[in-house]
Amino acid sequence: MKSDKRPFNFAKFYRRAGLIVYDVLSIIVASFFALLLRYEFNIDLIPEEFLDPVTGFLPINIIITIMIFYVLRLYHSLWAYAGETELQNLVMSCVASGIVNAVGLQFFRVGRQPVPQSYYFLYTFLLISLIFVSRFSYRFFRSVKHKSENRKNSTSVMVIGAGEAGNVIIKEIVNSNFSTMVIRCIIDDDRSKWGHYIQGIRVVGGRDKIIECADLYDIDEIIVAIPSLSRSGMRELLALCKETNCKLLSLPGVYQLVNEDVSVSKLRDVEVEDLLGRDPIAVDLNQIAGYVSGKTVLVTGGGGSIGSELCRQIANHKPGMLIIVDIYENNAYDIQQELKKTHPELNLEVLIASVRNTNRINRIFETYKPDIVYHAAAHKHVPLMEDSPNEAIKNNVFGTFKTAMAAAMNGCKKFVMISTDKAVNPTNIMGASKRICEMIVQTFNKHYDTEFVAVRFGNVLGSNGSVIPLFKKQIAQGGPVTVTDPNIIRYFMTIPEAVSLVMQAGAYAKGGEIFVLDMGEPVRILDLAENLIKLSGYKVGEDIKIEFTGLRPGEKLYEEMLMDEEGLQDTANRMIHIGKPIDMDDMKFFGQLEELNSASKAEHTDEIRDIVQKIVTTYHPEDNADDHTKEHQLALERAAELINEADY
Repeated sequence: MKSDKRPFNFAKFYRRAGLIVYDVLSIIVASFFALLLRYEFNIDLIPEEFLDPVTGFLPINIIITIMIFYVLRLYHSLWAYAGETELQNLVMSCVASGIVNAVGLQFFRVGRQPVPQSYYFLYTFLLISLIFVSRFSYRFFRSVKHKSENRKNSTSVMVIGAGEAGNVIIKEIVNSNFSTMVIRCIIDDDRSKWGHYIQGIRVVGGRDKIIECADLYDIDEIIVAIPSLSRSGMRELLALCKETNCKLLSLPGVYQLVNEDVSVSKLRDVEVEDLLGRDPIAVDLNQIAGYVSGKTVLVTGGGGSIGSELCRQIANHKPGMLIIVDIYENNAYDIQQELKKTHPELNLEVLIASVRNTNRINRIFETYKPDIVYHAAAHKHVPLMEDSPNEAIKNNVFGTFKTAMAAAMNGCKKFVMISTDKAVNPTNIMGASKRICEMIVQTFNKHYDTEFVAVRFGNVLGSNGSVIPLFKKQIAQGGPVTVTDPNIIRYFMTIPEAVSLVMQAGAYAKGGEIFVLDMGEPVRILDLAENLIKLSGYKVGEDIKIEFTGLRPGEKLYEEMLMDEEGLQDTANRMIHIGKPIDMDDMKFFGQLEELNSASKAEHTDEIRDIVQKIVTTYHPEDNADDHTKEHQLALERAAELINEADY
């Protein structure tokens, strides 16, 4: 039988024994040194009637004091990590010893004059000092040792922001035993702070000094400690910082300052998103809450990038029930567990289902009767869909058709479909399939009471398949970073922005609209790659190279947000517009869908692009794109003009 007896810990025994011996000597020193202090270090002036009681009571005082120290755990604490609690126990122990000493000496004076009252205060003070030195000196020398070791491999840091958040960050770094960061200088635009010091670090000037000081102080990392800075302000600041070839870190947001949650652990790498020149979209949260609160809301593709963020924001507005439908169980499980933790009161259902399964989708709608549907389920990867066009049609087109029909047949009030800018003048099957989805939504809106709308936006940063995670992975591997074409252009938005648009569209919806976001200036993918390399602290072309691989199947140099014939209408939100529905023959359209459905189930895929092109007359696959080269070139030139006007 295995013995549970632990081996004797000699190290702990020797450490405690050493502390006890030191404490005994401290009590002796404090007892006699207090008298010396009282009589100005002249031993001849100390009366025997005072010295005898102190000497006589000393053995008892030692025993009682050691017992007090033991009870208050002065021999149990890890003094290398001692803090406020340990200091309180130390002071309380020594004060208790002083009281014991005062009481005991009254019995040992035996008719003699009482020991001067100042003796007791001096004894207690000396004992506290001596015990403090023994307990906290190890921590001090250990701290000095760690800082000395860390500085040998230190990282030179510049902090931008001499406000409250900057002060917290600087203080934590300066006082840390383990941080390898050494702050060399502070930057702040407030002239009144120039020349002053924070934690011994000088505020050297404003942002015009960033590049100069980065070189002067040999800076490795720059920390932007201004959580209240707007995105446009951050973009201007980072445009300077990225020219220093220093790694950039920042605080995520102002809410951490409000919640007093500012610390070094909250610092994050500055993302390329911070360089996009547009502040986040403002939405009317009350209006959104008004139509979501208390309703049964269903989200297809609820485990994906857009779908999961939709679920998070919907949960914030207190729906009566939230139903998540996804075919991929891992994603569905992740968002389920997240929402259970963040919204334990939420009435949540998570269902595994394919939008292509007619019976399963119908049964879900018949069972839960959702009031609002957000349809985010789709195949979105352009090159993969070019290789498997039938799957794009079956999942995107007919998955949307079946889900929309189930919504219409079960009294759904609103149906909001997630679309893409690739649906405009598509050159790939994925974009064309989403354009057909928009046509389905607009057609259904004419024939059913449900309000059917579509929401169109561009590339989403941080989503599955986004170019940014790919670039980060390539940079972490030492490069090269691959860009398809030096002139390729995209519009970008963050996932929360995209979802804000979708939520706002549901509030605006009257039926049949295609909502479009004003996404600001287009961005060159090459610029994104270069900026991300610089933000990571590397030099483009030297540390990390960029390689051009050529456009992938179905990929365009640029993306458009609106078809020419759609027109444009404003909404109450100046960032959100409405594309005018396009007139079409509904019966002819439904007939074409039947033909497309049959073709999608066939083994051969050759004819499916021809059928899609008959339905989406603006669809021109790669082989037929020559006729539109001039139009594409003009659009590319317009986009390039916008880019040249912007500062990247």
